[in-house]
Amino acid sequence: MSQIDLATTSLRELNETLQAQKGGDNQTVWEILNPRGSHALAVGLDAPIEVTVKGHTGYYCAGMNQQATVHVEGSVGPGVAENMMSGAVIVEGDASQYAGATGHGGLLVIKGNASSRCGISMKGIDIVVQGNIGHMSAFMAQAGNLVVCGDAGDALGDSLYEARLFVRGSVKSLGADCIEKEMRPEHLDLLANLLDRAGADAKPEEFRRYGSARQLYNFNIDNAY
Repeated sequence: MSQIDLATTSLRELNETLQAQKGGDNQTVWEILNPRGSHALAVGLDAPIEVTVKGHTGYYCAGMNQQATVHVEGSVGPGVAENMMSGAVIVEGDASQYAGATGHGGLLVIKGNASSRCGISMKGIDIVVQGNIGHMSAFMAQAGNLVVCGDAGDALGDSLYEARLFVRGSVKSLGADCIEKEMRPEHLDLLANLLDRAGADAKPEEFRRYGSARQLYNFNIDNAY
């Protein structure tokens, strides 16, 4: 394992070092010390490496991740795992706004709570939040799965497309075109797999599923007046 201490190494040097890893013969296990809320930490990774961040981070931690597993032993600021393509990002604490925004793939696990707009415009990412999420989460979500073991705030799934939303607790309100849907056996199997991968102590049968009513797909002349 290699260690990089941000008390003595610049953030630019850290990211350049991690981005240079391509797997194979390179160092595959990294530990980042003294992150001190740094922004854009461990962004743009594209190798099957493991990175553990020993503390809290700021904006856009692990953004644009591909292949790597990034484990944050603390909380994260806005935009964690933004536009992630593959790999995994695990946050031991809480996440601020728009966690997993526009993510195309991979798994984001937040063991605490997530703030507003969690999963906004998600495009295939899987997000598991073991606590609660804030308002306008999954706004315009296009594909992927958002699993919430706690409660959801106002306007859940507003204007979403084909993303699947699973909530164990209460939902304060549903957004435009978002409705509760039947939980079929295939959804229980999918949810069981996601909960297992996220290490979440919850049963699929405890959740309710929400999705698009598909009423916003086509132009309606009545909406023009």
